[in-house]
Parts: sequence; C-alpha cells; structure tokens
Amino acid sequence: MSRANVLFLLSGSIACYKACTVISRLAQAGVTVQTVATPSALRFVGRATLEGLSGRPVFTDLWEEGRALDHIELARTADLALLCPATANTINRLAGGLADDPVGALFLAWELKDKPWWLAPAMNGRMWEHPATAASLEKLRGWGVKVLDPIEGAHACGEEGPGRLADPEAIAAAVLAALPRP
Repeated sequence: MSRANVLFLLSGSIACYKACTVISRLAQAGVTVQTVATPSALRFVGRATLEGLSGRPVFTDLWEEGRALDHIELARTADLALLCPATANTINRLAGGLADDPVGALFLAWELKDKPWWLAPAMNGRMWEHPATAASLEKLRGWGVKVLDPIEGAHACGEEGPGRLADPEAIAAAVLAALPRP
C-alpha cells in the first residue's frame, strides 16, 4: 500500500509559522509531505524546520544541482498540492502563468484536471480585497483551483479584517479528507 503524497508549497508570509502546524499534522497522519518554499518563505521559517517536520529535503531552487527536473517529477507523484500560505504576490504570479521559481514551475507542470491544487491565502485585508487579487483568484478558481478562504481577524500589521490564514487544524483536516485512502 502506498502512502498519500502532498506537495506543500509555502510563500513568504508571517503565516508560515502556522503552515508548520499543517505540515506536522499531515506527517503525523502518515502522509508523505514534500515541502517547496520560496526564498521569502525561508525568511519566516527555516529549512531545518521544514525538513524536520516533513523528513524530506526542501525544494527551493530550480537551478540546484541534481534537481533540474524536480518540478516535473514532484508534479507527477503528488496526489494534492497545497500552497499555504498563499500570498497576494504568489497568487497573482500563478494567475499570470509565471514559472521562474519552483512554485510557478510546479503549478504549470500540474495536471489541474486530474489532481487538486489548493490555495490557503494569507495577507492583509486590503491586499485580499484588491481588484488584482480578486481577479487572479477568480481566474484560478475557473481553472479548477480550490481556495480555502481566509478568515477575519487580527493581522501581524495590527489591523483587523479579512485575509487571515484559515485555522491550521481545519486546513489539515480538509486535506486529509480529500486524500486518496490506501
């Protein structure tokens, strides 16, 4: 019996620390978790944390020696992809089809019609409500991307409003419910 595989992508937000809870819950449930982090995500949580939680090396650089085709292989083998936290910048880049980093390359290599790609956005309320972000989310939803909408609450900037990352336990539970059973 094979284990379920989740491609867990992180973009640069203070909410990366909450994403670590999701990674931990998935790994504790027996899921193989492959983390992918943007350079800005690694400013919020380190490689050692992500490797410790997942038990696997973090994919961060398309040009890393020996990993030139990882974006294709990882897209082939994963059952579900989750970008958590998904920043406004990364959401807008995905909607634009930009693939100059591992997150974008994996998105373009992903079989959207066959396997789920999910986003768990986290950003300031004004960024969440900006027309560019709204248009990008509409486009991505039209392509079949599932968005785990953020919640209202306090933000690191001191403001209150929409855009706060959904509860990590709820995110983990939703992913586990969606994964194929061995």
